[in-house]
Amino acid sequence: MKYMSKWTGISLLFLALLPCASCSDDQTYAEQKEDERKAINAFIGRVTDICSREGDTIVHVDPITVISEQQFLNQDSTTNLSLNEYVLFNNSGVYMQIVRKGVGGKLESGQRKKVLARYVEFNIMSDSILTRNDALYYSTTPDIIDISNSYGTFTASFNIDNGGGSMYRTYRSAEVPAGWLVPFSYVHLGRQVNEDDAIAKVRLIVPHSKGTSQARQAVYPTFYEITFQETRE
Repeated sequence: MKYMSKWTGISLLFLALLPCASCSDDQTYAEQKEDERKAINAFIGRVTDICSREGDTIVHVDPITVISEQQFLNQDSTTNLSLNEYVLFNNSGVYMQIVRKGVGGKLESGQRKKVLARYVEFNIMSDSILTRNDALYYSTTPDIIDISNSYGTFTASFNIDNGGGSMYRTYRSAEVPAGWLVPFSYVHLGRQVNEDDAIAKVRLIVPHSKGTSQARQAVYPTFYEITFQETRE
């Protein structure tokens, strides 16, 4: 059976109501985490069509094959797209699929860059899109990440110049979800110069503990499809 998401738009009122909608006041934190685990497992095993408010499918997700970090490394830090593989990072609980590693090179230790992120954010628990900026119709302001690498530790914040992008405007925080930082150890950050240049693209399943402040508060997991591209200085 296919799942058709219900478009909610980018609504602060909706986000404010999420803690009430996602769990009962009677639930313990352990019970909320168990519900989250079940929701992630169900998402992994099903076919999901993430749709726009017009009903068009913008992201299609087939049942997922989960691989270990060791298998991921043995495959030269790649995920097999034909098998719809996602690697599970046990320390964070984040699942990642590298759709494209991208042009350019990795962010090396000591480097800082501004990275443009285009994304779709989907609440797995409520089967609904929360925010997106992948199309100008929904957001004319890009999300820019200021990121640095210090000996393999990535530090990042959303750039809030000119009012910031969709993530900042929705959550009123410059904090980049910790789950978003996982791909930077593996993808390349360059710019699309030629028509056939392919910028980095990943898909993530992010548990609440590595998500936005709202996800942490309401205890819900999130699916993201994100592209990363180095910006012009």
